[in-house]
Amino acid sequence: MSERKILLFHKMHGLGNDYVVIDESVEEIIPEEKKGEISAELCTRGFSVGADGVIFVAKSTKSDIRFRIFNSDGSEAEMCGNGIRCFGKYVYENDVLKQKQMSVETLGGTKELTLHVENGTVKSIRVDMGTATFKTHEVPMASDKEEFIDQELLVEGEPLKLTAVNVGNPHAIVFTDDLEDVALDHMGPLLENHDAFPERTNVHFVGVLSPQEVEMLTWERGAGFTMACGTGATGTVISGYKLGLLNKEVLVHLPGGDLQITVYEKDGNLGAFMEGDAVSVFEGIMEVEL
Repeated sequence: MSERKILLFHKMHGLGNDYVVIDESVEEIIPEEKKGEISAELCTRGFSVGADGVIFVAKSTKSDIRFRIFNSDGSEAEMCGNGIRCFGKYVYENDVLKQKQMSVETLGGTKELTLHVENGTVKSIRVDMGTATFKTHEVPMASDKEEFIDQELLVEGEPLKLTAVNVGNPHAIVFTDDLEDVALDHMGPLLENHDAFPERTNVHFVGVLSPQEVEMLTWERGAGFTMACGTGATGTVISGYKLGLLNKEVLVHLPGGDLQITVYEKDGNLGAFMEGDAVSVFEGIMEVEL
């Protein structure tokens, strides 16, 4: 038998990538078996709050705190760069975790956050996104190649050069000279659901403006077109650096705003710091049926 429950939530966004944030750091509010279903309902624009995803703040036994995120289709994602900045701002400003440096458990590994705070308000968040992997079995990608870097993939019978990388979640990155001509609504779903990506993938089309500046369009796995993607920006810059197209410090222009990505090398692998802001839009109360 279903029951109705009062839900307190915050609405936040990172560069227009918007989320419903639910605090479960004290107790579980949405039962585990209902999280995907309720998340999809909350994200439905015009019928509920509307969002690209739902973030849950939870206790962690491994780190200072735990981050979970569900896409607008109800599927749980490993990580989200814009979402984790919103998460950091939320937990600090709402006294869940009053630390300017915090380790955050995610399905995509532990992330280290550094918060820039002025007069009690979080102005920007720097996230150590960790190291990337190009190994196809770790992306994951179905391929006989050990790595799929600037290689051709057949899409509707036509070859398309892309790079597959995982930075906590999977990404397909296409560098193009014709970004304005990209049919994202058509190409995005084709690549997201391509047979080469058994767990689907996030898709990014990227135009290089200079070695330290790019612009990017994103089709997000489980959400469709989004205004920004932090993990995608990270994977893009790391890939561009590996291909010799980009420097270590790159400004990424997204439809919702800009992110600064700084590449580093660790134990022979490439990683990156991502820095940007996050915005609290409003807080609200609603009833949900469980």
